Amino acid sequence: MSGISGTPAAAPTAPGRLPLIGHGHQLARRPLEFMDSLRQQGSVVKILIGPTAAYVVTDPSVTRRVLVTEVDAFAKGGKIIDALRVFFGDGLATIADGDLHLKHRRLMQPMFGKAHIATRGDVMISHVRAATEAWAEGVARDTYEDMNDLTLSTFLVALFGSGLPDHVEDEFRTLMPAIMRGTIRQTILPGWVTKLPLPANRAHEQRVARLRTLIDQAIDHHRAQLATRPDTSAEPPAGCPAHRDSSSEGSSEASSEGSSEGGLFSTLLTADDPETGPLSRQQLQDEAITLLTGAIETTGTTLAWALYEISRNAEIERRLHDELDAVCGDRPLRQQDLSSLPYMRGVLKEAMRMYGPAWLVTRSTTRAVVLDGHPIPKGADVIYSPYIHQHDPEEYADPAVFDPDRWGPERAKSINRFSFLAFGDGRRKCIGEEFAWTELLIVLATIVQRWRLTLASAPPRPQAIVTVKPDKLTMTPRLRTPRKAEQTV
Repeated sequence: MSGISGTPAAAPTAPGRLPLIGHGHQLARRPLEFMDSLRQQGSVVKILIGPTAAYVVTDPSVTRRVLVTEVDAFAKGGKIIDALRVFFGDGLATIADGDLHLKHRRLMQPMFGKAHIATRGDVMISHVRAATEAWAEGVARDTYEDMNDLTLSTFLVALFGSGLPDHVEDEFRTLMPAIMRGTIRQTILPGWVTKLPLPANRAHEQRVARLRTLIDQAIDHHRAQLATRPDTSAEPPAGCPAHRDSSSEGSSEASSEGSSEGGLFSTLLTADDPETGPLSRQQLQDEAITLLTGAIETTGTTLAWALYEISRNAEIERRLHDELDAVCGDRPLRQQDLSSLPYMRGVLKEAMRMYGPAWLVTRSTTRAVVLDGHPIPKGADVIYSPYIHQHDPEEYADPAVFDPDRWGPERAKSINRFSFLAFGDGRRKCIGEEFAWTELLIVLATIVQRWRLTLASAPPRPQAIVTVKPDKLTMTPRLRTPRKAEQTV
């Protein structure tokens, strides 16, 4: 695309708008098809959400300008961020750009260091194995619900340690989907509607308040766990900002002492900024909610779609089995095995490409800009869609085909890396990417090693909520017996 050269011209307006609601009806009824159709209108396309204009970027190279090269002109903001902030507060995903964002990212970064995550790997594997071994052979299950429940419980173990009260986990599982639906509703409706004392608005506020109460209980539980652990004050705790974290420092054996009781969240509980001190209770709440939402919705959705795609392609399933059997033989998965599963990683990455995770992200202009030849005023919403970019036929051959081999070492070289935005890009790139890969590989490998899942419902249709989720996905588990790995040289 042409960048800012030439005479600026107004961005084309998408067809099909209605009085008062603009393109809101299309975003509500057929969001993926509508967003994908905008590519035909140009690299930057104007839509209206109610009476408010927003500018959708459909070209990956232009989106890179928004996220990386001209990031100061495009702040984290817009209707989606405003709606998320209702229950995220000022968590890392929604906090405004600037010094406070950099401080929070610096405090949280050690939590997601590779070595620190490795201390939780075997605990997570044990949890997933126990949960999936309880499945009844031949009994159909709601796979999307299973994956969200499993990723939630696994992440809670990793984040807060073991022994979290059952009711906390159960209520998390009930509240989160309803809160996310309410958030999307607030995004696509005019702002004045979401401020009315309607039953749906009141219910959303009550769910958010209850979520914060549960987060408080989880934080108090984790504080109590930390208080009973041996005093290690003579040395900086692993993963705290005063401790230099690196994937090459220390060993998982040395750092995992007491890991069955501990959790990643101890990093934030013990963090102490030289200028502002430790995080407040409100800040701890905000960050915990941000972490949970990112971990549950996106990871669970990716796993559900991956299992569906594996079930409908015998060759993909066979290659996954071969890889797992070669690495593990007939023993259970271990943390150190994860780096030896490149094909499985490709399957998961292809599921991310085809189905999200997030399908729509917003920024807000901090000044008047010209974006690919189109003037955009200060304070305008700028939207980009990972779903659009990851289905662009100019970037991906046969984008509607599930093809894990496109991520092999040679073929991947031809893919514009800026067109794959499952974890974002630039300084707001997802801080939990390493953890997400660890959890994804653990869950999928543990399931595929023990079970073969077959579709028991109609093929699912993509449904855009926060992620692109399957509308219905029921699958039946059958036990499999792994072949012993052949001796390799």
